[in-house]
Amino acid sequence: MGSLSSPVLLLLFAASAAVIWYAGIKLSDNTDVLAERLHLGSALGGLILLAIATNLPEIAITVSAALAGQLDVAVGNILGGIAIQTVVLAILDAAGVRPRAPLTRLAASLQLVLEGALVVVVLAVVVMGTQLSPGLHAARLAPASLAIAAIWLIGLMLLNRAGRGLPWREGGDAPDSQPEPRGHSKGKKEKAATDQGVGTGRAALTFGAAALATLVAGVVIERSGEEFFARQGLSGVLFGATVLAAATSLPEISTGLASTKLGDYQLAVSDIFGGNAFLRGHQRVAVTGHVTMALRNRGWPPSGAGSTAARL
Repeated sequence: MGSLSSPVLLLLFAASAAVIWYAGIKLSDNTDVLAERLHLGSALGGLILLAIATNLPEIAITVSAALAGQLDVAVGNILGGIAIQTVVLAILDAAGVRPRAPLTRLAASLQLVLEGALVVVVLAVVVMGTQLSPGLHAARLAPASLAIAAIWLIGLMLLNRAGRGLPWREGGDAPDSQPEPRGHSKGKKEKAATDQGVGTGRAALTFGAAALATLVAGVVIERSGEEFFARQGLSGVLFGATVLAAATSLPEISTGLASTKLGDYQLAVSDIFGGNAFLRGHQRVAVTGHVTMALRNRGWPPSGAGSTAARL
């Protein structure tokens, strides 16, 4: 996109961000409807499918940046997403919680503690993986990448088991937390879709169209944004960690506000924790595994380049 003028690039970036925002909301809503009707959340395969579906914007952007050789943008988007999505919790606390009480109090749950612990473990393995020798790999995958994938899958199974009941008082929920069970907003969304005459086939078609729009917009926003902001003097890492991460967090803000307004505070927090664990783990597998080794085979990074990619 180097031949396009800066105003055109900015217009493409803004339009792609709007598409990601709208399509991301549709993805989330129809994912909830399909999950309720097809009982996807009751099996491991369904949980993995749901995790991929709800994080498509970040997946599209990170893989597109890595395949284009913009590894600094990909890494910045991954790491910046942690901070930005944590800020989303503050936005939900300020704008979406009724009655007035801290979100962390209304969503108090031992299951959320377990989800937060999974995020910490995944990030710890990511940091430890940077200390390994760059030549230590097999089939273009580093040991840390394989460990992250295994930890995430095991953690997902344990969280799924914990979701069916914890051996603590009140099932692991604080006495003054949300009165209705976690995830009840999904049932309300499904009921609203049924009342509006939205069948399973229509929901699946909307889901597919939203997923395709998200993937295309993810590529466009990464390519146009990287070119435009590079002309403004913004480095790839800084662009990915700030502007790009903020743009892809727009759907989380909308869906999180919808969950808090329905009184499903635990689900709002869980979506943020779950997205962080999935993205920081599995995007690292995609970016620093296969893609990084492919770039190294092509002679990247050049001599004298920064150590960001080498450390990964």
